[in-house]
Amino acid sequence: MAKPEFEFFPVSDVAYTVCAGDDPLITERILSRDEEGGVATRILRYAPGADSSPMGVQIHDFWEEVYILEGSFTDLTLGRTFTAGMYACRPPGMPHGPWRTDEGVLTFEARYRSAP
Repeated sequence: MAKPEFEFFPVSDVAYTVCAGDDPLITERILSRDEEGGVATRILRYAPGADSSPMGVQIHDFWEEVYILEGSFTDLTLGRTFTAGMYACRPPGMPHGPWRTDEGVLTFEARYRSAP
């Protein structure tokens, strides 16, 4: 099963929920999910002061594309800050994070698996 078909709808109709890791400063709006494949398209929000260090470096078995809509955050492993208007495309297995933000950040993410 792939992600379901949706026509345009107001993203604001989708509530933010706390992400894995249970940090209330790190939340997501799941816009579309492939339940079988375990991937989703989402809006990710780090509130000011959020720090994902307890979750450590992230490595996924899926593709992940990220566009920063607002704010900035710092990849603590790389020691680099990424800002609004920047984009990343991460293949499966690419390490990234953990992240910290002083001002907060809002990203749009599309996650998917390669065709077999």
